[in-house]
Amino acid sequence: MMATEVKQTTRAQESTNAIERLYITMRHLLNRGFYKPSGVSGNALRSALLLLRPEIYGTIAEDKAELNGLIYVLERLPEGIEECRFINLTSDEGFAKSHLKAIVPPKRRRNCYRIDDEQMNIEITRGRSDIYDILTHLTFLFVESGKICRRVLVDNGNATIRDWDKLTEFVLSEEKDDEEREVALIHCANILGRTFDEVVEIENKLKTTDDPDRFLNVIYWLGKLAIEEETTGNKRTITFSPLLRERLGHHLHGEKWADKIKSTLKEHNLIDRPLHIISANMHSVMNSLFAKKALAQEFPDSDSLDIYEALGSEKHKSLNKKVRSHAEKNGMIFLEDESGANIDVQIFDTAKFGKQSCCYKLPEDISQEEKPVIFVMDYAFGEQAYETIDELLKPMEEGEEKIFLNVDSVSIMGKAGILEGGKGDLMIPSAHIFEGTADNYPFKNELNGSDFEGHGLKVMEGTMVTVLGTSLQNRDILQFFHESTWNVIGLEMEGVHYQKAIQSASQIRKSIKKDVKVRYAYYASDNPLETGSTLASGGLGTTGVKPTYLITDRILKQLFNL
Repeated sequence: MMATEVKQTTRAQESTNAIERLYITMRHLLNRGFYKPSGVSGNALRSALLLLRPEIYGTIAEDKAELNGLIYVLERLPEGIEECRFINLTSDEGFAKSHLKAIVPPKRRRNCYRIDDEQMNIEITRGRSDIYDILTHLTFLFVESGKICRRVLVDNGNATIRDWDKLTEFVLSEEKDDEEREVALIHCANILGRTFDEVVEIENKLKTTDDPDRFLNVIYWLGKLAIEEETTGNKRTITFSPLLRERLGHHLHGEKWADKIKSTLKEHNLIDRPLHIISANMHSVMNSLFAKKALAQEFPDSDSLDIYEALGSEKHKSLNKKVRSHAEKNGMIFLEDESGANIDVQIFDTAKFGKQSCCYKLPEDISQEEKPVIFVMDYAFGEQAYETIDELLKPMEEGEEKIFLNVDSVSIMGKAGILEGGKGDLMIPSAHIFEGTADNYPFKNELNGSDFEGHGLKVMEGTMVTVLGTSLQNRDILQFFHESTWNVIGLEMEGVHYQKAIQSASQIRKSIKKDVKVRYAYYASDNPLETGSTLASGGLGTTGVKPTYLITDRILKQLFNL
């Protein structure tokens, strides 16, 4: 009798299993209400992350510290989190009304509050994707923290190495000079298993005028808490507030956000007008509509991208103010978010555009009632895309009456990881598939590759995969998606969620017209298949200007029927 051949699981399948385990564990911990990162549950998260070895976290599975991944994570978590033994994930529970000052991470809009020396509260208002994101980043921090502890504890945990003692001495000293700082960095490099050069480079990226020693402080606290866990049994704990567990998935913030928008449209008599929804950043549509007219003196060359590069730099805040003030004089309404969804909104009433005020022209024969209203919303985060668009597309209820929005189109512009090409290249999807499921959402995209040819950018057309979290992607899974018949060209976090809401509103609930036009276009923020090209390798800089404005221009040309 022939022995049956057992097929080995591929690295891609192992990675898929690891992602599944991570999410199941996270959901279990959320339902349970708390966990200790160094306990059994924390261990499950850690081992799954180490098996997965996501590209963004570089050398997480090696003994030496991962420095680029550390910066990536610190930019998305509140300052001071490394010092906290207790991390509490909460709903919006009114901390904003207390004396506590909100700490907002530079690369993620979330309010965090340092309650005392040992506790950090992080407000979750953007759904499960936000929780997955935070827990993944925290798990990375705990892995790095454990590496430091293992390298500095000796004699069965009864003593620490000299490098650690010297680093501690420097961090706790009152007066610090540059020479002492250099010596501390040399000790730190030894602890981390990195070169002095690498450590100095990361120190320069992390230091601020208020805190020139931020990097050394972070390493000290990560090590200190891990050493205390090991020697005293004082374990770090992550908790989920009862209110957060109760509210999650109930669209509380999305409903509040959508209600304010609809009442604003009604108040300005815009509710019956053709509405074009655009999910983008808060500058490209406004700048594309008005910047060249508002800044004609400063930038006479109307074909150059210089104007947009200048508007994107910190030095030219006065130019931004000038464009914004020009936009507000010509019918722009800006709604700053108060719902906790962290999504600001701009509403452009094209009927109020003054003569020669806008860079695009509507057809001459269009009546006032037919002039479109352009609604721009800032980027949603993961599952939050479903919550916000689902609530927005529902009819407005006034007593017994239902007022339906006259939605003509929904356009989504975003950043995504590309699987063939480099930063700044374009992806035009024809379908979205949801990672880890067989769910797929084909659609007719009003944009196509030929719209973007001749601009020196690579344009890919095909399927996009919506992932559960960008920080969990690894080469093997992406290679599989790219080379299999799925024909995946890139990965992002919101496409499926937007499309699910649009399809249910147009095909099932009938709250918007069945033939609503849909446009999706993404530009590459990184190529996770090329080592060193992940998000952790830094931002796009001016590389993102050209694709951002090219996509915006194509969307607006279609809206204005040009």
